[in-house]
Amino acid sequence: MNPLLGAEQAVLGSVLLDPGQLSHLDWLAPDHFYRPVHQALFGALRKLRDDGHPALAEESVPLSWVTDAVDEASTRVRGLTAVYAHTLISACPRPAHAPVYGRMVLEGAIHRSITEHAIRLHQAARADALQGEVVGALHHADVLTGVLSDLAQRWGTEPRPVAPANPPATAPAVPPPVRADQVAEDERFLLAVLAEQPKAMNEVVGWLRPGDFADPAHGQLYRCLGALHHRGEPIDRVTLLWEAQRRGLLADGTLSSDQLAAICDGVGPGSAEWLGELVMRSSVTRTAATSARVIRALAENDALAPGRLINHALHALGPLDEVRARWQAANGHPAPTPTATAPSPTGPPPAQVHAALARSTPHPVSPSSARPGSAPSPAAVRPPSRGHG
Repeated sequence: MNPLLGAEQAVLGSVLLDPGQLSHLDWLAPDHFYRPVHQALFGALRKLRDDGHPALAEESVPLSWVTDAVDEASTRVRGLTAVYAHTLISACPRPAHAPVYGRMVLEGAIHRSITEHAIRLHQAARADALQGEVVGALHHADVLTGVLSDLAQRWGTEPRPVAPANPPATAPAVPPPVRADQVAEDERFLLAVLAEQPKAMNEVVGWLRPGDFADPAHGQLYRCLGALHHRGEPIDRVTLLWEAQRRGLLADGTLSSDQLAAICDGVGPGSAEWLGELVMRSSVTRTAATSARVIRALAENDALAPGRLINHALHALGPLDEVRARWQAANGHPAPTPTATAPSPTGPPPAQVHAALARSTPHPVSPSSARPGSAPSPAAVRPPSRGHG
């Protein structure tokens, strides 16, 4: 049996056997279940509890608790029968272990949710790259960050970026083929303007970095321009070629003198700031796509514990946050300084406490399940041979 399916069935079976277990599962939501029928049934059980179902006040759990739950869930999903409800009851080894089963369901939901949002971020980044925009990628990055913070609270951990010991191997993102030529042309044009108009370095040096160039050779050439600018030395095609040689770029084949001459020749008037912003747009979408691919690879590793997954995913978003801050600086909108949140004098939120306890401390058996005969056995709530098909 699939472990996640077994956990979902065990949670529902435990609540069908012992309604009091719902009080230990307030941090678990219906949409944390993978199967729609399980989502509907867990939502129905919570609704019956909130409506004050008579089963909550009785020593022995009546058959109506099961049949009413099935009827309520059937208004939300098709195909659910009382027979399947009793299959769930049979799948529960111990009703008192419901919080642990719920933790397993939440763990599966965390992996699944992070995977889904990483895919959306990657799709948005690719779409923005095709259009030369960044809005969609940055929006989905913010959504993913919020999802990670919410999942951390539900899991009972403090969200903080932590680098993985063994990062997943993912190839760096590249511009979509339809845009690759335009991106390369923008980079060459920018380098030509900077070589021809040395003072133009002042327009971009504060926020443009070598890593923002899609072509590594262009990034190295920009690094040479930055070194000459930093040392206050003249910038022209001769000094630029000399700097490239000193850095070994000609010897290792990264650049050739003909490539550099082609970049510097035939340049017309141009705005370094405007061209630099074009390069930054491409950098933002490439970085977003790379972060999304790393996060997806992490989330698809079932062996990675949820707390570590969340923190590793936040770390993977770090490069995008850094590029975003420089993009905002390039547009005259520096990123706001985050304000530290003062710790609550009453401790962490209740949901966080419940989630942490569910992972570490076994809950006492609820009063209803402690009484002899209070939880019906599968045989006790077996449906009649007729009328519950």
